[in-house]
Amino acid sequence: MIALFKDWRRQKALDRVQVSDAQWSAAEAQLPFLDHLDAGDRMRLRQLAHEFLAEKEWNAARGLQLTPEIQLSITLQACLPILNLGLDHYRGWVGIVVYPGDFVIQRSVMDENGVVHEYDDAVLGEAWEDGPVLISWFDDPEDADGVNVVIHEFAHKLDMENGTVDGMPRLPADISRRDWVAAFEPAYQDFCKRVDSGEDTFLDPYAADHPAEFFAVMSEAFFETPDVLHDEYPAVYEQLRRFYRQDPLHRSA
Repeated sequence: MIALFKDWRRQKALDRVQVSDAQWSAAEAQLPFLDHLDAGDRMRLRQLAHEFLAEKEWNAARGLQLTPEIQLSITLQACLPILNLGLDHYRGWVGIVVYPGDFVIQRSVMDENGVVHEYDDAVLGEAWEDGPVLISWFDDPEDADGVNVVIHEFAHKLDMENGTVDGMPRLPADISRRDWVAAFEPAYQDFCKRVDSGEDTFLDPYAADHPAEFFAVMSEAFFETPDVLHDEYPAVYEQLRRFYRQDPLHRSA
């Protein structure tokens, strides 16, 4: 009975959110990194995105007009990583807040002497454990400085599933923790050395900030520039291919 009620509620939510084929196609056309998906995968992504769109609570900040076009773009990008994992990976929270461009979060940190320092931190997005995802929206993607904010923040949501934001999401049974560490740890150390040496890396240098950021940035690259990631850190690419159960290098014709 409970399962039937949940199915009924889900269908009611889906019925309230109507998206035409033309709207889906227009949103997909702005996301060229979806090109590796064949027709069947695109249809599955639309279905998953439709459920996501209906189930989450959407809010706009700082006067942004939250249009269907913005919602569809964010939804498709958010659901791409879980296309073959399932919507349950985004369970336990409902809120998405969209800002017009970057925004400021007030932080406080305590130093080794017990003194609390407060400061304003300008960010492009933030994922809160058991809470909402904050996303900046740019009408011109170039204004985001090459960062895919949506994939980045939703990679953090996947990282949070095992309770620790450390760059290791909850791994499926066919991926060993040892293999994951053997791929990611030396790659992260190498990338940190490259950034510290002043190298102008193609991959976002923010990945050197923390292992969790490395996972999120590598997830961005996996979907957007898979050739670059595969060339620089093939072992990381292989682990992400197995984790996401997708292979963006092999794009459909």
